[in-house]
Amino acid sequence: MSKKDLSVLKLNHLILNKKISPIYSNFKNQLEKNIKKNIFLVAVSGGPDSLALSALTQKYLNEKNQKAYFVLVDHSIRSNSAKEAKAVKNLFKQKKMNLVVLKNTKKIDKNIQSNARDIRYKLLADFCIKKRVKFITTAHHKDDQIETFLIRLSRGSGIQGLSAMNKITRLNSKVKLFRPLLNESKKDLTYIAKSFFGKVFKDPSNQNKKYLRTKIRSLIGYLEKSGIKSDRIISSINNLASARDTLNNYIQKVEKSCLIKKKNNIEINLEKFFEEKDDIQLKIISNSLKFISKNYYPPRAKKVLNLISRIKSENKLKSTLGGCLILRNEKNLFITKEL
Repeated sequence: MSKKDLSVLKLNHLILNKKISPIYSNFKNQLEKNIKKNIFLVAVSGGPDSLALSALTQKYLNEKNQKAYFVLVDHSIRSNSAKEAKAVKNLFKQKKMNLVVLKNTKKIDKNIQSNARDIRYKLLADFCIKKRVKFITTAHHKDDQIETFLIRLSRGSGIQGLSAMNKITRLNSKVKLFRPLLNESKKDLTYIAKSFFGKVFKDPSNQNKKYLRTKIRSLIGYLEKSGIKSDRIISSINNLASARDTLNNYIQKVEKSCLIKKKNNIEINLEKFFEEKDDIQLKIISNSLKFISKNYYPPRAKKVLNLISRIKSENKLKSTLGGCLILRNEKNLFITKEL
């Protein structure tokens, strides 16, 4: 029996496990509903989350005779990052799975986690466009949701930020991010990864106390002991997400009434814009800056609020933010790409 056949048998046996079977069933249903028969990309890091995603995906591909790309981005931040990427590639090779490694050539020396994330998504998106792939699946899970919620809570985020991650978000005009594991725990995903691959790789940055996410991660254990259970936080996140969706439906109606959107510029009728509440104004400007800049995230809310304050006080305004040029006359606001 070939090594590939042995890997398939091991996957089949793994999925029959009572603990894993419902996770795979949910994962499979989500792919069939959202991705259908499209080729997709699996974002791999070597950590337990992405390895679990890779194992579940491989089972799905075997079952459906479908195709996907497994892709890892070597950020080149640590001196041994190329060696680490090669080790993950060899682990996949042992399972008769092909892993593509994309190497970052840009220097990252400040805002490391944020810039590394932006570069990773840019490389993955470019790969998708080249291969005509519409979806990137990531291994974000329930624990990530809680961490993101607490990080944004510490920054004073509103309902948009506190409702955390959506299952599907648009990365750009051609590629979407799909998070099929948001209901699963890191503990269960680690179990799946180790059961199939036999090992996982740990990112040293996850232990670095200088990063806010690391500090928040250690805080969650204390919250649990104090009676603030993870499931309750998830329940709050879901309630906020429902309120966010209602708010976004209203914002779409407002944008249709006061905003003219073209490919490379946006024009906003200020008379109608100023009729709205502050949080609606914030969302409209943030959406506009994100649309024009093509960035995955809009600028921080504090910077957008400062811009809105200037828009209200200056009849003739010329400013830049988030890669965009913002111009104001008496009646309208214009947002274009910054040269």
